[in-house]
Amino acid sequence: SNVSFLGKIGQDIFGDLVISSLELKGVNTELIIRSKELKTGATIVLNYDEDRAMVTHTGAMEDLILEDITESTLKKARHLHFSSYFLQPGLKKSIGALFKMAKSLGLTTSFDAQWDPEEKWDLDIQSVLPDIDVFLPNQQELLYLTKKTTVGEALDYLSPIANTIAVKMSNKGSLVFSMGEKLQKDAFLNTTVVDAIGAGDSFNAGFIHKFIQQCPIGECQEFGNLTGAISTTAAGGTTAFKDFESVMEMARERFGYSGK
Repeated sequence: SNVSFLGKIGQDIFGDLVISSLELKGVNTELIIRSKELKTGATIVLNYDEDRAMVTHTGAMEDLILEDITESTLKKARHLHFSSYFLQPGLKKSIGALFKMAKSLGLTTSFDAQWDPEEKWDLDIQSVLPDIDVFLPNQQELLYLTKKTTVGEALDYLSPIANTIAVKMSNKGSLVFSMGEKLQKDAFLNTTVVDAIGAGDSFNAGFIHKFIQQCPIGECQEFGNLTGAISTTAAGGTTAFKDFESVMEMARERFGYSGK
């Protein structure tokens, strides 16, 4: 498999579901740690028009620590993506060390902190940004993490040490800062949104897919916008993505995408 997932789950029915669901999508699950003592985390997602709310029982994911992520494991990869920072307190103090280790081993890196349920936003984003190749917040998360009132102010604040920042702005598309330049691209609009669950993570996947192929940043951004839009055509965060060929067929026929 080209993609592996590393996380911690319990030896229970939810854990079995996690494993089977990932394997059905072709994701390698050998790095997932299963604990007899812990229970698998679970999230209930509530859908509201083009927004959503989530309630999470963190369970075993709270117990994942830096020691669970070894150099030998990272050496097997060429890219590290980390998300849901605020739901993983075992890694909170080690996130900087994790990214430094990945960069020292030659990996490219990306990071989506996502929402803080406690709304404390206690992440020193400036300290970790130098080791993050692509930072992937949505607009509101970026403002809370930087304590700024506009996206422009936030990007100016982070730009001296940032590599690439891709800001997701829902149906307004995205704004990318890279190499000192800002690039705004409109969304691929879906006029019949089923739900927006997973659209942000789908943007991440599309952006990273092109990024690890060393495509121009503008192409990464456009493909991220596209995969985010495709996600909204089916219920749930991943059901719109059956295989690459069907995704590209929808991209061409429904969204007029002319890329590869």
